[in-house]
Amino acid sequence: MGTIKQGILGGFSGKVGTVIGSSWKGISYMRGQAQHVKNPRSAGQMDQRTKFNLVLNFLQPNVPYIRIGYKSQAAKQTEFNAAMSYLLKNAVTGSYPNYALDFTEVMVSKGGLTQVNDAAVNWTAAQSKLTFNWTDNSGVGNALATDKAMPFIYNKTKNETIYNTSGATRTTHTMDVTVPNNWVGDKVEVYLGMVSEDGALVADSIYFGELTLSAA
Repeated sequence: MGTIKQGILGGFSGKVGTVIGSSWKGISYMRGQAQHVKNPRSAGQMDQRTKFNLVLNFLQPNVPYIRIGYKSQAAKQTEFNAAMSYLLKNAVTGSYPNYALDFTEVMVSKGGLTQVNDAAVNWTAAQSKLTFNWTDNSGVGNALATDKAMPFIYNKTKNETIYNTSGATRTTHTMDVTVPNNWVGDKVEVYLGMVSEDGALVADSIYFGELTLSAA
């Protein structure tokens, strides 16, 4: 039985007939009781599940990064759900069942903080490191000297990621990221985001393209 907490015009919790009332983040909502699905593996459902699982497998290992990278997009939803929604709409390519992520359209952070200028990345095989460089543009737009770099390196071969959510400051204009020795020879997708010192603002991630970590 449902319970009305704030009078007839308020939200309610519990079940009334086929309607279920609940709340999330202080927002009252109602949903219909789940109906029996005659064909849970219909073509449309399988299509959506395939896309969903593709994006889920990419995002799930990187939840701490996504929580910061999509913080400003999380109005009435979680940061993870905001990222899922964006990637499903913009970064899935191909046709069922052969879907793939279009990494040129992937954004690992999204927000209104001013990006860095002239960003570039270089691979140094002898030291197994990627070096990010950019031009300090503190004072342009809402860019501050204390903003932090957020590098994100995704190994497509191994489905592994290295990232940092509090890297070098904007004024430092350079940052090294060491990768494991067993990544040498693999292909990686490389991004750079920025976050304000207090974590309130993030910048749209910059995509550098696919890099092959060639041997020395």
